[in-house]
Amino acid sequence: MAIIANSLIALTGLLHVGFLVFEMFLWTGPRGRAVFRMTPQQAETTRVLAANQGPAFAFELKVFFLVCVIVAAIYGAWSVKPRILLIQGGPAITALLFVLMAS
Repeated sequence: MAIIANSLIALTGLLHVGFLVFEMFLWTGPRGRAVFRMTPQQAETTRVLAANQGPAFAFELKVFFLVCVIVAAIYGAWSVKPRILLIQGGPAITALLFVLMAS
C-alpha cells in the first residue's frame, strides 16, 4: 500500500509540474494553445491569468507544510532528542518566519 500511495503522490507532483510549465511558459505557444484549445488571441489575453494561478493558495500550502515540519520537530525533540528541534525545526521555523514576513 505504501508503494502505491508514494507512487500516486509522485505522479500528482509530476502532473502539477507539467501544469506549471504549460501555464507559465507554453500558454501562448502552439502546444499550450492546442492543449487548452485557444486561439492566439485568447491565449494572449489570458496569459497573465494563467501564469498567476495559485499564488494565494501557495501561501497556505507553504504555511501548512512548514507547520507540519515544526510539529514533527517538536515531537522529535520531546520524544527522542532535543537537538532535533534545532536540526529539523530550525530551517522550517526560519522559512515560516520569512514566508509570513513576505506576505
